[in-house]
Amino acid sequence: MGLLDDLAKNVGGSLFSDEKNKDNMLNVVMGMISDKKTGGLGGLVESFAKKGFGDLVTSWVGTGENKSISGSQIQEALGHDQVQQVAKETGASHEEVSSGLASLLPQIIDKLTPEGKVSEGGMMDQGIDMLKKSLFS
Repeated sequence: MGLLDDLAKNVGGSLFSDEKNKDNMLNVVMGMISDKKTGGLGGLVESFAKKGFGDLVTSWVGTGENKSISGSQIQEALGHDQVQQVAKETGASHEEVSSGLASLLPQIIDKLTPEGKVSEGGMMDQGIDMLKKSLFS
């Protein structure tokens, strides 16, 4: 079983009311991480740090254990409007989105930073492309 299969299985469970919401959530997360307009993965990590969640996001990037984040902390870090937009895009409830992002982001960021640092372009782009193909093919 591959990385994305593991992520999909872990996120699935009781977080989402149907398979479509889970797939949509994974797609949105991959879009957030690869969005060049917002700085990609580095921009996402920086935005969490600016909102006071630097210790959490640093644990996801680092090689040690990932610290958990709650749905309410996700809303605080990303903002209500962005969480609401993701809910609209995915067809999931606001609570499902917050919980789903709290589950997914630490895992995906951890897997995309195996050496404990954020690197943009090159290998990162290849990794994101590979994840997208695995998820959505």
